[in-house]
Amino acid sequence: MKLKPLLLASLLTFFSTFTLSATFTFTAIPDEDESQLRTRFDKIANYLSEQLDIEVKYVPVKSYSAAITAFRNNQVQLAWFGGLSGVQARRLVPGSEAIAQGFEDQYFKSYLIAHHSVDITPSKNFPSLDNYTFTFGSKGSTSGRLMPQFFIEKNVGKAINQIFKRIGFSGDHSRTISQVEAGVYQIGAVNYKVWEAAVEKGKVDTNKVKVIWESPNYPDYQWTVHSGVDHDFGAGFKDKLTSALINMKDKDLLASFPRKSFVPANNKDYAPIERVAKIIGLID
Repeated sequence: MKLKPLLLASLLTFFSTFTLSATFTFTAIPDEDESQLRTRFDKIANYLSEQLDIEVKYVPVKSYSAAITAFRNNQVQLAWFGGLSGVQARRLVPGSEAIAQGFEDQYFKSYLIAHHSVDITPSKNFPSLDNYTFTFGSKGSTSGRLMPQFFIEKNVGKAINQIFKRIGFSGDHSRTISQVEAGVYQIGAVNYKVWEAAVEKGKVDTNKVKVIWESPNYPDYQWTVHSGVDHDFGAGFKDKLTSALINMKDKDLLASFPRKSFVPANNKDYAPIERVAKIIGLID
């Protein structure tokens, strides 16, 4: 049966409007306290909604793996990933792309922090870590697990389970700081940005916990977009989204990350992270 031209045009307009009016969703790895993340990313949702002229919703998740799963299943079309979680997600979704990163994410680093009772003097030289208790952040964290493990094993020359007498995973950087400060673990690995923000806000007692070592730089956080967004939200949508992120100028929004600005990124920027993940056995 042939449709009349007017009816066909009406149907095409309906489906086009339906597609373009769909809600655009995004998530972020839960690397800090949940309430802080909600405050930050609800503001980002409002900003993107204004810039893209479409409803945008932030979808919180409970774990790094849950963020990757939501992205793989297209439950979210955009994610604020760490270096490792971004690599893992893009491997699961062919055609997905890293499109923007924080200016500082080009030169990210981790800190090793220690309880005040630990007899290690802060130094550029790698410290002796044998027989201490140690906590990483999340098992999937780039700055709280992947890169610290790589640097520790490289400098010590042994696997981490042969270095520390007990190893834990706090779940996020904020908890790593609080656990080391409280003496639950003697040493921990933490995202330098989270540490510096916590110190600036007076949330860390630096008489109880100190930085003992700073890592070399590596690429980290980025915005990764799902393949097919131009199909689902209209031609040119990915470019418009990328532009909105890179041209974010609101000082309050940027400070909430905290980042100086966002700059262009691509998948090749994270090749070093993928290589390290393969070296220590986190990906095949």
